[in-house]
Amino acid sequence: IEHLLIATLSVIALILLAMGWRSALVVAVAVPVTLALTLVLTYLNGYTLNRVTLFALIFSIGILVDDAIVVVENIVRHMGLPSCRRKHLLQIAVEAVDEVGNPTILATWAVIAAVLPMAFVSGMMGPYMRPIPIGSSAAMLFSLMVAFSVTPWAALKVLRGHDRPSRAAEFVDAPKTEEEDIAEGDTMPDNVFTRVYTRVMRPLLDHRGWRWTFLAVIAGLTVASMGLVGIGAVKVKMLPFDNKSEFQVILNMPKGSTLEKTTAVAREMAASLRTEPEVKNYQVYAGTASPFNFNGLVRHYYLRSGPDVADIQVNLLPKSERSAQSHDIARRVRPRLAAIAAKYGAAIAVAEVPPGPPVLQTLVAECYGPTESARLKLATEVKKVFSQTPGVVDVDWYVEKRQPKVIFKVDKAKAALHGITEGTIARTIQMAVQGYPVTLLQSANEGEDVNIVLELPRALRARPEDLLNLEVRSDMNPQAPLVPLSELVTIQHTESERYIYHKNLQSVVYVTGDVAGVIESPVYAILKMNKELERLDGRDFGGTVHHVAIYNATMPGSELQPAIKWDGEWQVTIEVFRDLGLAFGAVLILIYMLMVGWFKNYSTPLIVMTVIPFSLIGILPAHGLLGAFFTATSMIGFMAGAGIVVRNSIILVDFIELRLSHGLSLRDACMESGAVRFRPMMLTALAVVVGGLVILADPIFQGLAISLLFGAIASLLVSPLAVPLIYYMTHRASHEKKAENKTC
Repeated sequence: IEHLLIATLSVIALILLAMGWRSALVVAVAVPVTLALTLVLTYLNGYTLNRVTLFALIFSIGILVDDAIVVVENIVRHMGLPSCRRKHLLQIAVEAVDEVGNPTILATWAVIAAVLPMAFVSGMMGPYMRPIPIGSSAAMLFSLMVAFSVTPWAALKVLRGHDRPSRAAEFVDAPKTEEEDIAEGDTMPDNVFTRVYTRVMRPLLDHRGWRWTFLAVIAGLTVASMGLVGIGAVKVKMLPFDNKSEFQVILNMPKGSTLEKTTAVAREMAASLRTEPEVKNYQVYAGTASPFNFNGLVRHYYLRSGPDVADIQVNLLPKSERSAQSHDIARRVRPRLAAIAAKYGAAIAVAEVPPGPPVLQTLVAECYGPTESARLKLATEVKKVFSQTPGVVDVDWYVEKRQPKVIFKVDKAKAALHGITEGTIARTIQMAVQGYPVTLLQSANEGEDVNIVLELPRALRARPEDLLNLEVRSDMNPQAPLVPLSELVTIQHTESERYIYHKNLQSVVYVTGDVAGVIESPVYAILKMNKELERLDGRDFGGTVHHVAIYNATMPGSELQPAIKWDGEWQVTIEVFRDLGLAFGAVLILIYMLMVGWFKNYSTPLIVMTVIPFSLIGILPAHGLLGAFFTATSMIGFMAGAGIVVRNSIILVDFIELRLSHGLSLRDACMESGAVRFRPMMLTALAVVVGGLVILADPIFQGLAISLLFGAIASLLVSPLAVPLIYYMTHRASHEKKAENKTC
C-alpha cells in the first residue's frame, strides 16, 4: 500500500513540476478514480490485496495516467494557440479532446492488447501472474473512460478563467499578444525541446545518407543489445532470488543412523549458523519435520520422519535491520554446512523460500530406463555430472541405501506338530520388538487413559538372535509345554528393497541439485551438463541406440530406451517463456489488426510496429549493468512497454496525417509531429519511470521495473525520431508524385 501511495503521489508531483498545479490537480482527480474502479474489479474477480496485485497496480500507475496526461496536455496546448485566445474553455476542451480522442482510444486498446494475452499463460505460473494483465487491462479501460469524462470536467473546473463572473466560461488567462490578430491555425511550440528536436530532425529529413545512417545505427544497437544474452552478459532466469526472512537446512544422514547421532550433527550445524550476524534464531527438528511451509507444499518436507532426518529452521533479522539479501546469506553458510555434512557422510540442502511456484528442486533430472539396474546406473552417471559441474550444489538423489533386513522364517511342519500357528509366533515377535498394548490404566492424576504396553527390555532385544530365546505354547492347549522359538524359526539376513518412484506410470529415479555461486541460473547449468550427458552411450544403460535421449518439455514415449528428462525450475521456465512468446505473437497480431482497421491500410501499422524492438536498446544493457537476471517479469515489462511504444507511435502518425489534412507538406508534418507530441510522450515516459523506480528495489519485480524504466527512456529517445522518419521515407515518393500531378 505504501509503495502504491508513493507511486501515485510521485506521478502527481511530476505533473506539477512539468505542467503546473492546475494540470496536476486534474490528474490528481483522475488517478484515484481509476484506481478505485480497478480495485473494485479486482475484488469482483476474487483476487486479494497481495504482493502481486498491488505491484500490478503500481506497474499500471505510469501507464494509466497516460490518457489523462494526453488529454490535459492537449487542452493546455490548445489554450496557448492563437486561434483559441477568445474561445470558451468548454469549446477548447471539446476540440482538444476530439483531436486526440480517436488515437487515444486506439492507443489504449493497443496497450490492452499488449498485456492481456499474458493472462493465458499456462502451468503453475499462470495463476501467479494473472492479476498483472487483468489488473492493468482493467486500469487502462477505466483510465480511458475517466480521461474522456472526469478529466475534461475537472479541466473545466480547474482551468477556467477568473477575470469576471459573467465571462467565467471564457478562457482569458493567456496574455494578450499580437498573435491574436494572426489567422487561425496551429503553430509549433517554441521551447527548448522543440529547438533541440528540429535541430536533430532537420538534417535527417533533408539528407538521405543521414536517414539511412541513423536507422542503421539504431538497428545495430538493437542487434548488439540482443547479443548480450548470447554472450552471457545478461543472464536468463525464470524468477530472481527473493529476499525472505527465513531459510531451511534439510539434513539427511546415512540410513541406519541413530536419532542421537542425527541430533548431534544438526546441533553442530546450528552452532555454525549461530555465528552469522543476520541470524536471529533457529529451531532444530530431529527425527521429524519442521512445521508445514511453502517449500513443503511440493517437496513434501512435512512428510519427513525417522531417526536419520533433521530440519533446521533459520530465522533472519527483518529486512530493515540487515543489508545482506537472504540468498547471499544462504550462499555464504552453505560451504560450512556442506563440510560438516561431508564429515559424517550426510547430504544437506539449503532450501530458500521460492520466489514463485515451488518445484521439487531447482535442478531435477528424471532418469528413465528399461530396468531398475539400468535406471540406477544412469542416475549414478547423472549425479556424477551434477557433482562435477561448477555452481551446482546440494546434489542428492531419490535413492536410499539398501538396509539390512531380517526375515524370521517359520518351519510350518514343526510348528504344526506343536499346535502353534504362525500368528502366535508373529504376535510374540511383535510384542518383543514393538511392544503390545495389554490394557488401559485409569488414574485420577491423568487426564486420559494410559496405555500399558508389554515389551522386552532393550538389552534382551538388541540382536535378532536374542529373540529366539523366547518360548511359546499352543493356543489350543494351555497345558502344552513351552517351545523355544529357536526350534521353530530360522533367521535369514538380506537387504530391504528400494522405493520405486513413478511419473505418468513410468518408473523413474530423481537426481536433484541447486545452483549457487559460479552459476545462479539453472539455464546455464543445464546447458553445461547437457554437453557431458550427450557423451553417454545408451547401450551402457540397457538401450539399443548410441545416445541417451534428453527431453525438456515432453516426457519419454516409453521405458524401452534410457532417457533423461529435465524438470524443476527448468520446466517452469520453458513453459513461461514459451507461453509469453506465444502471447507476444498474439500481441503483435492484435495490435496490427487494430491499426489496420483504424488507418485503413497495411503499411502504416508496420511503420508503427517497427520501433517495438528498439526498446531493447535500453532494456537489455540495463539488465547487464545492474547485474539483474532477465526474468519472466522482465518479459512482462517488455511486452507492456511494447504497448506504450505503439501508443506513442500511433499518436505521432495520427498527428502527421492530421497536419497533412490541414495542407502541410509531408516534411513539415513529420517535423511538427515529433515537436508537438514530444511533451506528452516525455511526461508519459517520466510517469512510467517514476512508477518503475518505486518497485526497482523489489527482488521479484526488479526485472519488470528495469524493462519499463529503461524501455520507456529508450523509446522516448528513439520513437520521436524514428517514427516520423520512417513515415517520411515510406510516403515521400507518393507525395512527390501527387505534387507533380498538381503542378501539371
